[in-house]
Amino acid sequence: MKPFDILRTTACALPLASIDTDQLIPARFMKRSRADGYGQYLLHDMRFDETGEARPDFPLNAATADGAEVLVARRNFGAGSSREAAVYALADFGFRCVIASSFGDIFASNAVNNGLLPARVGEADVEEILALLQTGGTAITVDLNDCLIRLGNRTFSFTADPIWRTKLLNGWDDLDLALSLTGDIVGFEERDRGQRPWVQLEDNQS
Repeated sequence: MKPFDILRTTACALPLASIDTDQLIPARFMKRSRADGYGQYLLHDMRFDETGEARPDFPLNAATADGAEVLVARRNFGAGSSREAAVYALADFGFRCVIASSFGDIFASNAVNNGLLPARVGEADVEEILALLQTGGTAITVDLNDCLIRLGNRTFSFTADPIWRTKLLNGWDDLDLALSLTGDIVGFEERDRGQRPWVQLEDNQS
């Protein structure tokens, strides 16, 4: 995965709470090949009407959303089913970070495993960020090194799980993280072998 450290981009405001994974990608599109990209299906039933026409008042259809890599929403983002395709749709659309006051647990874990940062901020800060995006410029900086968001002349702090932060900063998946701990694992095995020799298998045993 591509490491995530400092992201300078534009943001799209989605002032809605409890956007769930079924809304992020409706189930009927999950039969499509991931190789073709899932971005076109992101929030499909909210972005388009019954005839397939784009809803002009929906934030992701606005010209200011073109090229945005940060999505800002309200609490409980990514609730619902555990479908990882919801993260695929966000990533394939071009988003690298979602800012919200809370996230569905499984969604957040899936996000990190696909290089997408779930940046958690306080509810009051979310409201201020949304207001700034809707009344001012959309240029934003997300700094994972210092866990800071800069928008206009305002700076907001966010929280991220320390392990997830390490994975994102290095562009690691779970296997990469485990390999980074090889020295610690070998050291533990050696200490354990000396402290509890009775639980060790002989070399010729399986």
